[in-house]
This record gives sequence, C-alpha cells and structure tokens, in this order.
Amino acid sequence: MEQRPFSRSGQQVSVVGLGTWQLGADWGEVVEDDALAVLDAAVDAGVTFLDTADVYGDGRSERLIARYRAQRPDADLLVATKMGRRLPQDPANYTLDHFRAWTDRSRENLGVDTLDLVQLHCPPTAVYTSEAVFDALDTLVAEGRTARYGVSVETCEQALLAIARPGTTSVQIILNPFRLKPLEEVLPAAREAGVGIIARVPLASGLLSGRYTAETVFGADDHRTYNRHGEAFDQGETFSGVDYATGVEAAAEFARLAPSGATSAQTALRWIVQQPGVSSVIPGARSPEQARANAAAAALPPLPAATLDAVTELYDRRIRAQVHERW
Repeated sequence: MEQRPFSRSGQQVSVVGLGTWQLGADWGEVVEDDALAVLDAAVDAGVTFLDTADVYGDGRSERLIARYRAQRPDADLLVATKMGRRLPQDPANYTLDHFRAWTDRSRENLGVDTLDLVQLHCPPTAVYTSEAVFDALDTLVAEGRTARYGVSVETCEQALLAIARPGTTSVQIILNPFRLKPLEEVLPAAREAGVGIIARVPLASGLLSGRYTAETVFGADDHRTYNRHGEAFDQGETFSGVDYATGVEAAAEFARLAPSGATSAQTALRWIVQQPGVSSVIPGARSPEQARANAAAAALPPLPAATLDAVTELYDRRIRAQVHERW
C-alpha cells in the first residue's frame, strides 16, 4: 500500500484508508465480530488510516477501534475522529469547554491519552470564521488532548476558509467522480498550504459500486432510505446529493469505464487517488471482502487520460446541473 505524507504533520498515511461510519450506525446493523473482521482485513491489506466520529453509533465506532487496537498493538495506525454534532448545530456551541468535554469522551472511547487527529464535524459556515474556535483548537493541542486538528466540510467555501487557518492539518471533503467541484480550487489551495485532503463519500454511498438498480430497497435504518432529500442531515452525505434515479443511470455508464480486471468501485477509488493533493480516500466496508477489494484499488495502474476525460464528460452531462453549484 502506498503511504503518503499527511500534510505538514510529517505523518504518513495509506492512500486508501477506511471510513468507519458504517461500523457505528446508519448503514444497517453490523455485529461486533464482523466489524472487527473488517478492521483486521483492512489493516492486513496495508491500511494505516482510520476515520471515525464521536456520533457514529454514539461512540460505538470509536470503541470498536479501541478494542481492535488492543488486539493488534502491532498495527501502526493514525485514527482520526470528529466532534461537534452532539449538540444542535449552533455556532455558539463551538466552545473550548465543549471541545474539552467532547475530546475527553473520544479519548476514553478510543483508549488513548492523546487523539491522533480531531476534526470539526461539518459545522455551520460561521464556525470557520471564528477566531475563538481556532484558538480553542490550538488550546486542545497545547493541552495534549489531540496531536493535531482538521475539519470535515460540506462545501468548497468552508474548505477554503479552513485551509487559510495556519493550524489546520487536514480537510475532509466529498470527492468522487460524481463530485468534481473540489478539483477547481480546494485541492490546489490545500497543496499550496500543505494541508492534507481526506476524500470521503468516495463511492457516492455505494452508487459507484454499480451494484444498485432503480428497484434496490435499502433498510429503514439506512440513511440511503431516510436521508435522500436531507431529512436527517446534509443531503450531500447521501448519494453525494445526486438524485437516486439519475445516479443509478450515471453509475451504469461509469461502470463501463472500468479497466479490465477492476471493479467499478475500484475504478472510482483509483480515480480519486490520482487527483493531485489527495492524502487518503476513506471508503467504508461492511465485510472483509469489501475492505480488501477497496485496498486493492491502490495497486491499480493509473487510469489513462481518455478515462479521466470520460469521467469529466459524464459528470458534465449527467451530474453537474444537480450538485456543482450547491456544494
């Protein structure tokens, strides 16, 4: 597995990491032994970067990672968590006292004295312009509660505001063949500033796996059922904000771009890995087989220019009008 520098921190991370939202909640139930098997398969395949959050299963995802690390002390992992969604999304709630309480809870869940990386979890835009917020984040580092901090964002505007902050280590943003807007300004700005880019929702909630049809039914406890129109949280988190019917049709076209021997999902991950400035992409996995297949995308040959052009053409024709300006 290729390891890349994680921004100015000097830490190395695997170019394909593992997102662990699905191990906590909102994707249907994953039993504990299966979750641990997913973690084991990912690490054995070379993954060294895990992403979680304090609200994934109300801390379940963090606790599962802690249990796994206790079982595999040989695993050299950078674990990123997120904070800020345990209270209503009011900028007034982003205070040092709350940050201390949230990071203390995550440190306990993860079984560590110092978090590797804590990220603001898609806060309101006003938070990014607050000097007090970033002073508080600097205080967390000074106090040893976290080694570094970053942000997870919904929009390119938010990403650019965060990149301009000197203490920001990383920006986590939706990036996939159905979400190209970050390529225009965000990735170049991050490269210039030495800020790492974590690409999330890389398969557009599974659309880019090519496995779903217009008739696919998701479980009632799956956000792909209950958040298609942003009923529970930002619509961009579900299918990258693309209308499901449109996404299924576009995904069928995308699947035809996969090179011989690669799946549609691996092709999407390989496309992301090739974007200059990406530090790590964090697909989720609900089985060891999925985790291994995702990790194998890092070893694919670079996609040729004709394929990259075809991705852009598909986006412009099918997707751009739905999502580009909104996010």
